[in-house]
Amino acid sequence: MPAIGSQVLRRWVSGFDAAAIAATYGSVSAVTFITAAQYLDGRGMAYGGHMAAALALMESPAIIMAVILATAMRRPQAVPVAARFGSAAAVAVPGLPPGAGMSVRKILHESFIDGAQLLLLGSMAIGLATGEAGKTVMQPFTGDLFKGMLAFFLLDMGLTAARNFGGLRGKPPALLAYAVLGPLAHAGLAGLALALAVLAGLSPGDGALLMVLGASASCIAVPAVLRYAIPEASPSLYFGLSLGVTFPLNILFGIPFYSSVAAAVLG
Repeated sequence: MPAIGSQVLRRWVSGFDAAAIAATYGSVSAVTFITAAQYLDGRGMAYGGHMAAALALMESPAIIMAVILATAMRRPQAVPVAARFGSAAAVAVPGLPPGAGMSVRKILHESFIDGAQLLLLGSMAIGLATGEAGKTVMQPFTGDLFKGMLAFFLLDMGLTAARNFGGLRGKPPALLAYAVLGPLAHAGLAGLALALAVLAGLSPGDGALLMVLGASASCIAVPAVLRYAIPEASPSLYFGLSLGVTFPLNILFGIPFYSSVAAAVLG
């Protein structure tokens, strides 16, 4: 998804902006996933806890792809650097003083241990270690209080989207079209996996979450990393599109639609 998206977006924005937007839409949104899980709970559609592992695994690859694309674009303008994984060589950023670039090691480090991702991985590790006893202890927090906390968090996300939406003024209308149609195309690719889900005997809830993950765009983890990994890109673009356009569309229309499709195919 990031590789194809970046090539499409370069028709309207710079290469760095294209890589950043494509990475944002090639990753996943934990908040959208959690909202979808609550939606399924409310309608009695069962899903497996392993889908949280899918969420964590689908987050980092898009960031790595964006770093690779951005590094390739910088190479003609920057001093030669060693781009081997694990090397400490700095990636020079045009317009910044020498030594101001980030090392490949640091970029990958930020990609894999971002706070949101660590919370996901850490939560799964704690759940695996504590089992049903740990679930019972945490039930007042993860069950009784969770929906209220989610409501306040979504309100805060909406305020943040409103602040950043103004940065999209004067931009090509094709970007707004991408923010609306891109997730549908991505969900369609994820929908192809529903055929395999039928063979694997997955539940309609699992299929719905798979499509939601495909259609979502990161609005927390990836934008936070991109600010450091691709400083040449405009945050108002990748953050404004994902949070101001795609996120509310998924919450209002996407989740019910993908759930209906999954129920029709897998139910």
